[in-house]
Amino acid sequence: MDTMRDRFIATTSRLLDEEPRTALVLAEISAAGFEQAQRRHPDRVINVGIREQLLIGAGGGIALSGMRPIMHTFASFLVERPFEQVKLDFGHQNTGGVLVSAGASYDWPAGGFTHMSPGDVALLNTLDGWTVHVPGHPDEAEALLRHAVVAGDDRVYVRLSQQSNSEARPVTGDRFLTLREGRGPAVVAVGPMLDNVLAATEGLDVSVLYATTVRPFDREAVRAAAGGRGDVVIVEPYLEGTSTTAANDALSDVPHRVLGLGVARRELRRYGTIDEHLAAHGLDPVSLRARISAFAEQGARGAHRRS
Repeated sequence: MDTMRDRFIATTSRLLDEEPRTALVLAEISAAGFEQAQRRHPDRVINVGIREQLLIGAGGGIALSGMRPIMHTFASFLVERPFEQVKLDFGHQNTGGVLVSAGASYDWPAGGFTHMSPGDVALLNTLDGWTVHVPGHPDEAEALLRHAVVAGDDRVYVRLSQQSNSEARPVTGDRFLTLREGRGPAVVAVGPMLDNVLAATEGLDVSVLYATTVRPFDREAVRAAAGGRGDVVIVEPYLEGTSTTAANDALSDVPHRVLGLGVARRELRRYGTIDEHLAAHGLDPVSLRARISAFAEQGARGAHRRS
């Protein structure tokens, strides 16, 4: 199976052929994959070199001209390093564009902490008007990228990862999917966390929701799945707690508990592999099962005492 990044290159190359408003701005990363597209569209495929602030600034200028820019590099260099340009050249100027990242939280552990970005979604969450897609499969990445480029002129972040679920789910760019229904907590699995969550919750009396678009946050789906007990677990492939405020807001009028599971704030200095990072942050199936079960049992004891 190809990776999300492979699919991004193939899909964007086709979009450059199909959509004359589409432009692509690169900062060396993935440039080799776009050599043919650059030969076909030399005026709409621009590689600015290792100049990430210029990457965003050029994309902002292209947007002001009426084009639909796609900007791409590692997440740490796309969101964190040029954050001021993201804030001003798109938010302040009220223009639209599509940020497409690679690298995710720790997709290339050998690259060290400079190439890791567990805080990217939390950082974008400080800005107004950004849609955030977190696909869990290359097919979903293609669908969400096409939706981001063609469906509007707003500001969109598409977060790609080496991690992938075993199968694609139908995604629409807005609603969470309900995959299991139970009487216990509602467990929201974000993007590539789904397979681990499904394995972790096998046989547990919980609901499982699948989220590939986390901003805007699907408040209605969470409210419906949480039911009367109002307990929610959010399993995200980035900084733990990123979406707990959104879940708390969705349930603000009912008694509830929210558990945010994700990448811990502590820095891991022995980089290892992706799977080792998952285990170290408690995001492997065994760890998730223990953490979700403890949360559910605590809620059940509290409900028993109240009754």
